[in-house]
Amino acid sequence: MEGALTLAALGGGTVAVFIALRLWVVLHHRVVPRESLSLLVVAGSGGHTTEILRLLGNLSNAYSPRHYIFADTDEMSAHKIRAFEVDRAERYSSTMYTTHRIPRSREVRQSWLSTVLTTFYSMLHSFPLTFRLKPDLVLCNGPGTCVPICLSALLLGILGIKKVIIVYVESVCRVETLSLSGKILYYLSDYFIVQWPTLKEKYPKSVYLGRIV
Repeated sequence: MEGALTLAALGGGTVAVFIALRLWVVLHHRVVPRESLSLLVVAGSGGHTTEILRLLGNLSNAYSPRHYIFADTDEMSAHKIRAFEVDRAERYSSTMYTTHRIPRSREVRQSWLSTVLTTFYSMLHSFPLTFRLKPDLVLCNGPGTCVPICLSALLLGILGIKKVIIVYVESVCRVETLSLSGKILYYLSDYFIVQWPTLKEKYPKSVYLGRIV
């Protein structure tokens, strides 16, 4: 019995070391730039979608196709994205985009315990979708929905399916502290961008570019 437990512990330790090494490789691997990049954009209710669309408005059509993901109850984001892409189509004739919905990972004032469960449930929908889309880059700016999406994108790299670049842009509203999503993805993103110098001082890994939205 004791020998079996020892073997199980060694096996579990080996798996944990392998995952940790694989995660390190994924986070430090750089993708060779290409002429076009498939972009997965995580939208969120309220100001998150407005900010991310302002950011997208400055990107060329090389970021195509654009796949938008938002919570299944977020009708406001759906309308904003549609209006944005209609306007963009007037400038770029070959514009391509798709929209997708997943279960919301966290509601406002939701308890932490239930948030773990709903985030896990959201990830069960996120991974098959991310696997099917296989984006080159994930762009997000703070809505709770971005956490399961980014974890799914990271999992693609850990499994050796595809390295996906994760770019996190902290909301301009965050002047001195990171959002909950930011605190999580600070350690998992390839590029973590802040819009205030006070955050750069507190989080040295971040990139400060001034106000970009």
